[in-house]
Amino acid sequence: MEIRVLRYFVSVAQTHNMSESARILHVSQPTLSRQIADLETELGGPLFERRSREMVLTPTGRYLFEKTTTILKLVDKTTANVQAQQVNVSGTLDIGAGESIQLKSLMNLLGHFQIDYPDVVVHLHTGNAMAIETQLENGVLDIGVVMGRRDLHLFNALHLPGENQWGLLMPANSPLLQKTAIAPNDLIGLPLLVSEQSLLREFFADWWRNVADEITVVGTYDLIYNAGLLMQERNCYAIGFDGLISGETSSKLAFRPLSPALSEPNNVIWSKNQQLSSAASLFIKRVQATFE
Repeated sequence: MEIRVLRYFVSVAQTHNMSESARILHVSQPTLSRQIADLETELGGPLFERRSREMVLTPTGRYLFEKTTTILKLVDKTTANVQAQQVNVSGTLDIGAGESIQLKSLMNLLGHFQIDYPDVVVHLHTGNAMAIETQLENGVLDIGVVMGRRDLHLFNALHLPGENQWGLLMPANSPLLQKTAIAPNDLIGLPLLVSEQSLLREFFADWWRNVADEITVVGTYDLIYNAGLLMQERNCYAIGFDGLISGETSSKLAFRPLSPALSEPNNVIWSKNQQLSSAASLFIKRVQATFE
């Protein structure tokens, strides 16, 4: 499979239309059709279901599309970084992280890094720890920041200062606002949103074990901001990190820490198996010099 043909395939998958993709790609429609047909022959089956007005991915096509988008990101990133090494420090720096107010110190360092190396383009990606670890191993990310006490022996890792304080986010008119901290008993009967990652890890199992059967989880979230919007509409509660709700939403919600207290560290990680670009290597050295 040629990279050029994979780009053709992605374009058709995104537009659902051969003519529109041909226009975008500046190739003739017969040429594009032939390239897609040759790709299907090479892979041994149809990638698209041809309908009267659109082209829809088959299950095989959906699988190829998912893998191809990752491949093309990696190709573009590698090209940019190789070209950068020929002249000076430029290219791209891809950093994946969860949400945490404690990342201010790292973002401050990143801001100064960009001032020193203005030709480096930074891409910030938000994701949970499992997704970040996978993307580091695939080479899609250069650096990750993961929260929690995780087994990181497969990665180079550095602990950042400060920890994330878990607490209860609640409507500003909640009677629980009178409390200085939230105990497990306070959650009985409340409609709760929790982070998907913490639920999968059964992170709160020990903390609320005495009332576990009386805890009502009505949903999960990846981004706490979106959970905050739902809280206002549904009048529910969310367990999350302190300091992440801001703007208009912050005036309608309040935070109280959990008791007994729960907190989690932030760790900068990068792959032991992937060769870092010049930009990523330089930034890692700054992180190590600042926080080790």
